[in-house]
Amino acid sequence: MDRKTYALIENYMHACMGDTAHDREHVRRVLYQALAIAKTEMPVDLDVLIAACLLHDIGRREQFENPAVCHAMVGGEKAYQFLVQQGFSEDYARQVRHCIETHRYRKRSPPQSMEAKILFDADKLDVAGAVGIARTLLYKGIVGEPLYSLRTDGTVSDGDGDEAPSFFQEYKYKLENLYGKFYTKRAAEIALERRQAAVDFYNSLYREVSALYQSGKDELDKAVQ
Repeated sequence: MDRKTYALIENYMHACMGDTAHDREHVRRVLYQALAIAKTEMPVDLDVLIAACLLHDIGRREQFENPAVCHAMVGGEKAYQFLVQQGFSEDYARQVRHCIETHRYRKRSPPQSMEAKILFDADKLDVAGAVGIARTLLYKGIVGEPLYSLRTDGTVSDGDGDEAPSFFQEYKYKLENLYGKFYTKRAAEIALERRQAAVDFYNSLYREVSALYQSGKDELDKAVQ
C-alpha cells in the first residue's frame, strides 16, 4: 500500500471516529499489533489487513446513537461503499468488509480469512491486560454505566451472571473469557502475558468495594436504630 492510499483511508477513518475508548489511538494500536501478528502468519494480504484495521470501528458512532445497531455490520458496509466509490475493486472491498463484519467479540459470525482472524485477534488484544481495563472503564464512563451492581441483599455483585451492564459484568462476560478465543498463536501468547494485570486489578477492586459494603452496612445498622 502506498502512502497516498494509506492517507486516503486513514483520513476517512478520522472523519468517522467519535468516542475516546474507540479513538484513532485504539486504531493505531490494533494496526500495529496486527502487523506484528501478520509476520508470524503466512500468507497475508497486507493491503486488505491495513485497510480493515484502519476502518474496523467506523460504525461506532451509529451504534452509540442507537445501541440496537451492530457497529461491525454498519462499519463493514460503510467501508465497502467508501472503497468502491474511491475506485478500489469490489473484490478488495468485499474482503475488507468481511474482516470488519466479523471482528466483534459478540458476533456469532466467525472470521474466515487470515486477514479477518488477525484483525479479530489484534482488536481483542486491546481489551486484554491493563489497557483493556483502562479502555473498559473509560467506555463505561462515556455511556454512564456503573462499576458494579448490588445483589438483592445489598452486597456487591461480582458481575457473574448479571444482566444489568457494569464494569464487573463486562469483566465477567468478556474480559475474563477472551483469553481462550484467539485465532493466531502469537496473539494467544501476547494475551497470556497481559492477563495477570487484568486479574489483579479486578480482584483488588472487588475486594475493596465488597469489604466496604459489608463493614459499612454493619456500622450503619449500629448507628441507625
